Amino acid sequence: MAVRAGILGATGAVGQRLIQLLEPHPAFEIAALTASEASAGKDYRQAAKWRVDSPIPDDVADMTVTATDPDEVPDDVDLIFSSLPSSVGAEVEPGFCEDGYVVSSNSSNGRMDDDIPLVIPEVNADHLDLIEVQRDERGWDGAMVKNPNCSTITFVPTLAALAEYGLEKVHVATLQAVSGAGYDGVSSMEIIDNAIPYIGSEEDKLETESRKLLGEFDGAELSHNSVDVSASCNRIPTIDGHLENVWVETADEVTPEAAMAAMEDYDSLDLRSSPDPLIHVFDQPDRPQPRMDRTLGDGMAIAAGGLQQSPFGLQYNCLAHNTIRGAAGASVLNGELLLENGYL
Repeated sequence: MAVRAGILGATGAVGQRLIQLLEPHPAFEIAALTASEASAGKDYRQAAKWRVDSPIPDDVADMTVTATDPDEVPDDVDLIFSSLPSSVGAEVEPGFCEDGYVVSSNSSNGRMDDDIPLVIPEVNADHLDLIEVQRDERGWDGAMVKNPNCSTITFVPTLAALAEYGLEKVHVATLQAVSGAGYDGVSSMEIIDNAIPYIGSEEDKLETESRKLLGEFDGAELSHNSVDVSASCNRIPTIDGHLENVWVETADEVTPEAAMAAMEDYDSLDLRSSPDPLIHVFDQPDRPQPRMDRTLGDGMAIAAGGLQQSPFGLQYNCLAHNTIRGAAGASVLNGELLLENGYL
């Protein structure tokens, strides 16, 4: 039996990607779609300005969109995927958890809370058991798990592959696609023939979320990794695919050849949305590139390349599809992990 799933914020950019990924998924069945009050009561085809590169599934197009309220979602829905704006998510997601729903959320609210697991399954699947702490502390019958920011999720798997060498300092400079800001986030007059060297709150997310993801969970408490991370974030005129330049200082020397091998050998998981290999490593100095490499592993792989020694340690570039691996696909993968670990 497929797990019946609801999507909060179903008409937005990430909500549409969730529909695209979930509709053919053998483990999940789309059973509820929610959006703003302005969309509630409409058929999905009327409510959504569809922009994904495949047609709206017929059975989804005819579904009625409801308000984003636990009382509007059927009781037999087991899993909620949330792509709400963080301000809305902070208000409504806890209510779904209190009512017994398990929420796999892409929204940024709560990511750094001590009792909410922030998970990249291939990196820190064991953090999922923070749910037990969360239920004890909050009295929820349901649960909440978060996936990280779309830029954080791009470089953290490469750091996890290098962790055996002792991570000490990391600097990352991002070149982020416009889709990361949503359909109305960056106007054409702002971004065409331009680059914007600031994305509000983005640097802090990379610097803090990465340390939580790389931390250790002892069954009761999560301790964050001590690595120093600094970030510089830039918006550039690509549509999809966040490219990042990374410099890593390690306690033990790591050569580019050893780093390449560590990334290539880093394990994926036996879950449908986890690609094999997880990290695709190029030996060409001019790869990865967004247009050419963002769809590796159906958009769920991390691409890396340009590995070399620098005065600041190991230097390389990495790339991920920001609305698939960095958003909707990450939430779906966390849903698969929840199912695999008996939380659904």
